[in-house]
Amino acid sequence: MKIANITASLHRHAIRIEGIAEALEQRQFVFVEVETECGLTGFGVTGQFLPWAVMPCIQDHIFPVLKGMDVRETEKIHHAVWKKLNPRTYTGVVSNALSAIDIALWDLRGKAEGRTVAQLLGGYSNHCPAYATFGYAYFNHEELAEYANKFVGMGFDAIKMVVGDDGHDWKEDARRVRAVRRAIPDHVELLIDGNYFFNPAEARLLCREIEDCGITWFEEPVHQNDTRAMADLRMHTRIPLAAGQMEGHRWRFRDLILHQAVDFVQPNCCYNGGYTESLKVAHMAQAFNLPVANGGGWPIFNMHLMAGLMNGGRVEFHYGMWEAGKRFFKGAPDPVANVLTIPEAPGLGFTADRDQLNDCVVKSPDNALSAQDAHGYTRRKKAD
Repeated sequence: MKIANITASLHRHAIRIEGIAEALEQRQFVFVEVETECGLTGFGVTGQFLPWAVMPCIQDHIFPVLKGMDVRETEKIHHAVWKKLNPRTYTGVVSNALSAIDIALWDLRGKAEGRTVAQLLGGYSNHCPAYATFGYAYFNHEELAEYANKFVGMGFDAIKMVVGDDGHDWKEDARRVRAVRRAIPDHVELLIDGNYFFNPAEARLLCREIEDCGITWFEEPVHQNDTRAMADLRMHTRIPLAAGQMEGHRWRFRDLILHQAVDFVQPNCCYNGGYTESLKVAHMAQAFNLPVANGGGWPIFNMHLMAGLMNGGRVEFHYGMWEAGKRFFKGAPDPVANVLTIPEAPGLGFTADRDQLNDCVVKSPDNALSAQDAHGYTRRKKAD
């Protein structure tokens, strides 16, 4: 079970929503495959940020360090990457690259042992709850209400909307949250995501205006996930706070936890060093009696982490990533009545659709999304 080769490629998918005339967003991701000397393969992904740095990092820097190592020795593999390539604990490119490789390693181990990744990570359950991200910043109040109830109608009992946008201020966000809360049944949980948008004063003002809306969590409310500012905000609001999807490694999570800045810890295996590093974060959260939950999408990979752990929580079905997962991976499960069940097949439990991946490969930086397009959304025309 020794590593013989690692490849990486970039792929893109246009996401469309019924009633919107143009593609509302472009999703791109790096697909990584690890091959062993005996011919077995496992795969993983990381997200859309800096792909033309992530892919050379994988193939030109990490692969030469890992070649010939046993795929099952993930602690030794991570130590080699930290020691030789990342002694100063960078996040970003290094964490993203290692995430995709590590997911592939656990996929390989699961296939070799005939067990699911969730079982390897702890085997607490064969299922986990889910929530849907429905509310884009460019939706008007009516569209927010419409799409919230579409997902409620699909069986979701928890839904999330984006707050914070250059096109409006926190007062309009408060009105938007209230519009959704009025539109959905009382039993449905409402989550909001600030994507680092607000300064501490704005975040506090928004919380003050919507505290009576029963918000389950306010995700990443302030710039840079500033632990000092988040801890202060947490002391002044009854709304629980969540953060962590892009933090990269356990030391950033340690700071969030020790500063008492979060109520929900959100490691995403596609960005935080894969399952190996995310498992460390989740166990650290257990010591503080904190639940973990998935932020940042890619539910079909993060479901194994959430199901495997005793403190595992909801996985995020962000519409764009949900659609990308269904297109590029055969056998990727959908939630049923708000519950996502882990496939019984070993490893990740689903397979890569080679035809779809080949059809959407991005071969040149000239054809890749800009950083702004990859991260943000543009208001599109409503369809006639």
